[in-house]
Amino acid sequence: MSFTQFKPVKTRVQRSTLAVPGSNPAMFEKAMKSDADVIFLDLEDAVAPNDKVPARENIIKALNEMPWREHGKTMSVRINGLDTHWMYRDVVDVVEQAGEKLDLILIPKVGVPADVYMVEAMVAQIREGKGIANPIGLEALIETALGMANVEAIAAARNLETLHFGVADFAASRRSRTVVIGGLNPDYPGDQWHAAIDRMVTSCRAYGLRAVDGPFGDFSSPEDFVKAAKRAAVLGCEGKWAIHPSQIALANDVFSPPPAEVDRARRILVALEEAAAQGKGAASLDGRMIDAASARMAQNVVTVADAIEAKGKAGAKAA
Repeated sequence: MSFTQFKPVKTRVQRSTLAVPGSNPAMFEKAMKSDADVIFLDLEDAVAPNDKVPARENIIKALNEMPWREHGKTMSVRINGLDTHWMYRDVVDVVEQAGEKLDLILIPKVGVPADVYMVEAMVAQIREGKGIANPIGLEALIETALGMANVEAIAAARNLETLHFGVADFAASRRSRTVVIGGLNPDYPGDQWHAAIDRMVTSCRAYGLRAVDGPFGDFSSPEDFVKAAKRAAVLGCEGKWAIHPSQIALANDVFSPPPAEVDRARRILVALEEAAAQGKGAASLDGRMIDAASARMAQNVVTVADAIEAKGKAGAKAA
């Protein structure tokens, strides 16, 4: 293994990320009481131009007054794009007025590393100026051809925790033919999003970031949502967006390691520990050879399972 290594920036359970428009505060309490791991209150695409300022005020009020963390929620806000005049005020107002209650800022349509740097600098200055002790991580949406062309450099940005794949805007940016947000085109013999997600996930893992798949638009088709989620999970994503409450449980299920898989992973680690005690670098389990690479894959499964279990216990205690 290379001497240059990037450890995971931040471990969070992020199987499901629920999108909630900031312009619709009637949805906030239901979102808070849902089983979503992460909630992003949206100021960007889901909010009409005339509603941007009221939505920002709604979000600040909700972050400050609602007990999100008592319900085990990681809270994120998707700001407007850097090419809009709303963006700077989104960062300033939300961080200044509700920074202690905010976990993440989701930056849309990131095209170059400097986009992340700008938001990072603003957040750092506001936190210092206001004496905000709470750390605020950054997430980047890779949803343009420019962003995907620079995804490796973007992943290396400081204070970044997660890359999300924004399939709808990515399709528009590339002029890809698609039939539904996140769905497959029957004219393409396979998964047309495979290469993009694979590249993003590789960039994430190289620099210790989480990788999250974005929306699936047809919430009337849970079967197709599950298929899309499973494809993303196989490639290494650890979660997916839910644009409708019905998708939360589906995402949580797909991105939770099955008990049998967790059990086998734990047995792999035990078997290799026993082999190491005997001076062996490999072992046999269930008729198959296992070695150090097996241990690394097994540890990934166990780490996720332990984090999900710890989150469940914390939520039960809060309840």
